[in-house]
Amino acid sequence: MKRDIFDYFRKWKEKKNRKPLLLEGARQTGKTWCMETFGKECFKYWVKFDFDRQAELKNLFKITKEPARLIRELSLYSDVPIKSGETLVIFDEIQECEEALNSLKYFCEDMPELHIMSAGSLLGVTVRRKGMTVPVGKVDVVRLYPMTFREFLRVSDTRTYEYVDALDRIEHLPEIILNKLKTEYRRYQVCGGMPEPVKTLLENRGIEEVDKELQDILNLYELDFAKYADSREIPRINAIWNSLPAQLSKENRKFIYNVIRSGARSKDYEDSLLWLGAAGLIYRIFDISKPGLPLSAYKESNVFKVYGLDCGLIRKLSNLPASAILNPISNYTEFKGAMAENAVLQCLLPQLDGNMPYFWTSAGKAEVEFVLQLGLDVIPVEVKAETNISGNSLSVYTNKYNPPFRIRYSMKNLQYNGGLLSCPAPLASWILKFKTLLGK
Repeated sequence: MKRDIFDYFRKWKEKKNRKPLLLEGARQTGKTWCMETFGKECFKYWVKFDFDRQAELKNLFKITKEPARLIRELSLYSDVPIKSGETLVIFDEIQECEEALNSLKYFCEDMPELHIMSAGSLLGVTVRRKGMTVPVGKVDVVRLYPMTFREFLRVSDTRTYEYVDALDRIEHLPEIILNKLKTEYRRYQVCGGMPEPVKTLLENRGIEEVDKELQDILNLYELDFAKYADSREIPRINAIWNSLPAQLSKENRKFIYNVIRSGARSKDYEDSLLWLGAAGLIYRIFDISKPGLPLSAYKESNVFKVYGLDCGLIRKLSNLPASAILNPISNYTEFKGAMAENAVLQCLLPQLDGNMPYFWTSAGKAEVEFVLQLGLDVIPVEVKAETNISGNSLSVYTNKYNPPFRIRYSMKNLQYNGGLLSCPAPLASWILKFKTLLGK
């Protein structure tokens, strides 16, 4: 499976002012596989040092931070030569060795010609819990998200992917293409974007095996709660995590503490929400008072929605049968809309360069699911689960703020009319391409 992040890796490899790369992302998103595959494909040699499996490596970094000496010592643990320009050096599970994390600063300053990639499970959580410092300004930080539908389609239906990726104008798609997109998108919503469940589905090993892979990941996350969180926070983290289906099934998807348990207060659960966010397991999407630049200046910090990192995991956490997703006429009302929003968000995030979306409401009369900041443009995004596009929220927003254009994701065909880009939800992974085609 080709991951889009490889394009970033290649640019990083050729940068003149390259810094060591720090790869962030939730557990099981494929960080180690991506680094190893990049090493195999783009370097003469590659070597991985795993600070979890090779605990003895930690002592090397406690003794010295001097890059040349470290490389001499690390070479004793390598079967290949470590040569600048020829070898990719991978520091995996770097959160297990704070000294190794700090050493990236010195590699940046004293040995910038050496290609170093690093990653760690629950890096954000560990840094926060232990008070570790990340050498800001001395590393190139990039996040790996679960696979987008674009990445999924490239493997599941290569010809349809190539057709969509080659579009050079916005016009109705042939019905055969639209139908194939819908079919593959529903399969994507079943398995989500975590690589192992995707692999299982694409190998036609059956929904039962897909669900087992998803459950294994959910079990792993709950073990992480117990291993990496403070003991007093574990029950609260579990309670928030398991409340996600109920939070999303509400017609108004704003996060309500009483859904966790009766009488729950924000001050009791804020740290747990932060923990889940640092682990990359949830995204908090905040309300804005108005869509001004920058959007962060208009954030309403006490009003937010919570989405899961992956639509497949949310489906399994909710015990929603795969058949409900695969059948377009299944009636599971509000939760169908929530699943549609989660899948669209999952495909948008890797394209937004770290700019988290917001949402907008108007005195309880209108709500726009996402508001994006794309350069100097603020773009409202509406999400509909199928082909029913009734509702006036986008019109209320447009009349009030006159955006440069607006987007509605649904299962209707592609078209642009009167400033509205009506786009099939499977094409959310191509938002930047369509913005360019619109000349915006």
